[in-house]
Amino acid sequence: MAFWIAVGFISTVVAALVFIAARKPSEAQSPAAAYDLQVYRDQLSELDRDLARGTLSDAEATRARTEVSRRILDADRTIQASQRVEVQSRRGLGLIGAGLVAMIGGAFWLYSVIGAPGYPDLPLNERIALIEEARENRPSQDMAEDQVAVRPAPAVDPDRLALVAQLRIALESRPDDPEGLNLLAANEAMLGNFRAAHRAQSRLIELLGEDAIGRHYIDLAEMMIFAASGYVSPEAEVALRIGLQMEPGDGTGRYYAGQMYAQQGRPDLALPIWSGLLSDSRPDAPWVDPIQLQIADIAFAAGVDLDPALLATPRGPTAADVAAAEGMDPADQQVMIQNMVAGLADRLATEGGTPEDWARLITAYGVLDQINSAQLVLDNAQVVFADIPDALQLINDAFGTAMARAGSQ
Repeated sequence: MAFWIAVGFISTVVAALVFIAARKPSEAQSPAAAYDLQVYRDQLSELDRDLARGTLSDAEATRARTEVSRRILDADRTIQASQRVEVQSRRGLGLIGAGLVAMIGGAFWLYSVIGAPGYPDLPLNERIALIEEARENRPSQDMAEDQVAVRPAPAVDPDRLALVAQLRIALESRPDDPEGLNLLAANEAMLGNFRAAHRAQSRLIELLGEDAIGRHYIDLAEMMIFAASGYVSPEAEVALRIGLQMEPGDGTGRYYAGQMYAQQGRPDLALPIWSGLLSDSRPDAPWVDPIQLQIADIAFAAGVDLDPALLATPRGPTAADVAAAEGMDPADQQVMIQNMVAGLADRLATEGGTPEDWARLITAYGVLDQINSAQLVLDNAQVVFADIPDALQLINDAFGTAMARAGSQ
């Protein structure tokens, strides 16, 4: 309530000052002609008396009366002009008053719509403290995983599934086999079983003890983040911090550290991490494109102007390459597309890529009528770009096109 009283008082005082200032010119122009007119009329009366006393001749009285009459007419014209200005000034004052009332009323209305009436003052230190409190109390890894919607099982090579099943059975009898756990964690992740993957990775780190390196911890954090659909839990944060302490230059760890701060409402901490990572990275690094899709919003939220040099152009085969292949001899077409698909799939698996790259790979699988492979790429992309709706839309559109092509054949 004190806020509204203070704002209302200040607004009223400012409006009153503006209104008074607008009136001053009209008052200052109040003509002296009214006083002169009275003086001239008195002079006419004095002329009549002088003529009666004989102090002026008729001719002199006539000349003097003519001059005074001329001055009276001039003064009267001045008074009439001043009155017209006064009328216009009053109309202007009315408009100014109405405008001031509308401005103040509009400001209060706009604040009630887009502002936060009744919300207490929240200085920066208090806001940061609230963010930190929310960060400390955010959901755990298990809670986050329980809230993730069940994903459809990706289409996977049956032979791979059989091998992974055998590996699981083998580790039941040899639960302390580091090499087996390493293989299991990697293969569970490739199958999209990220909860099982990070559990195997945690057991691997436990067995390695002091021999565990930063990469082990960063892989663990990544598996946890994928299992939680992109959410960086407290457990994932611990793994990230340990991994980055051991390998501070690791690009994957730095990317997820920035993502963590972005999720927690600290764009001021996320921006320098991502900006530094972009500056240190090759254009084809897997984290470059996801960062570029988000960094403009992060910079805006942090109140910082983004350096345009941090943005890069897309890379990789274009959709025209796939379209050109469709006009070739069937045998040559298959060779070209298969070579392109093999190269692109290998690069995405090892280095990552832009959403456009993932969409092109799905399109190419559609041309090859390999819908199962396209579905697998789509499932992986939905994990990689879980927090980037624009990227997911592009990739889903590419899959829809591939499905439509397959249905028409």
